[in-house]
Amino acid sequence: MTLEVIEVGPRDGLQNEPVPVPTDAKITYLEALVAAGVRRIEAVSFVHPGRVPQMADAERVMARAPRVPGLRYAGLVLNERGLDRALETGVDEVNVVVVATETFSLRNQGMPVERAVETFGAVAARARAAGLGVTLTVGAAFGCPFEGEVDPGRVAELVARCPEAQEVALADTIGVGTPADVRRLTAAVREVTAAPLRFHFHNTRSTGYANAVAAMETGAAALDASAGGIGGCPFAPEATGNIATEDLVYLLERMGVSTGIALPAVAGAGLGIGRSLGKQVPAQLGRVAAWPP
Repeated sequence: MTLEVIEVGPRDGLQNEPVPVPTDAKITYLEALVAAGVRRIEAVSFVHPGRVPQMADAERVMARAPRVPGLRYAGLVLNERGLDRALETGVDEVNVVVVATETFSLRNQGMPVERAVETFGAVAARARAAGLGVTLTVGAAFGCPFEGEVDPGRVAELVARCPEAQEVALADTIGVGTPADVRRLTAAVREVTAAPLRFHFHNTRSTGYANAVAAMETGAAALDASAGGIGGCPFAPEATGNIATEDLVYLLERMGVSTGIALPAVAGAGLGIGRSLGKQVPAQLGRVAAWPP
């Protein structure tokens, strides 16, 4: 069995850092990830630099990003201006976010959910016409920091209203979900779309890896992860890091699930970005010896 692991550290991992990360450090991080065998990377976001300063160098990063056969880069966009920028940089796909709740949508994107759905349709049509892949990410799909529990039916309704999506990502932005929630949400969304499902888990409450296994068992095509386990959302209080790529790869490979990613190398990428950030990263697999020895 194989499962695609999508690396989001260069985007989601770095966007919440309090101190700007130099472009050179981002390129070193990307180079290490590519050398480890990662072949799908969400590298940048094309958002207003005043709102997410860490992503202000998106064009410079993409101009220097390593390229090898089979490697696909994605950029996160929130509106048509972001898509304009993405189209100029040579990304292979775009990830467009629609948040499940009104309060978080206004905080995260500066627009109500209804407008975000309309924007998704416009961005997706233009992106697909340009030959780019399109992912719909439903943010706060498991819970909202401002409005609390999110009904799976609400998420399914939003997915149904975005039929242009070639892939649907369900994001536990604040890390509140459990395996039971994964199963309920998958069942609800499967009622309205046959698109491949991708999951984005944060480990805020130590349920991220259990959720990843549950998602795999319910038929997920892809899982997001961040080398080093870094990450968070600038607009979600207490949103801590993504599940770590190295820890996820170990878990999956020991379960007989192939990822195509070399564990020692991706653990090294996590340690390397930790040195660039001047801190110990949350990932565990960079701190212990390989197993089996």
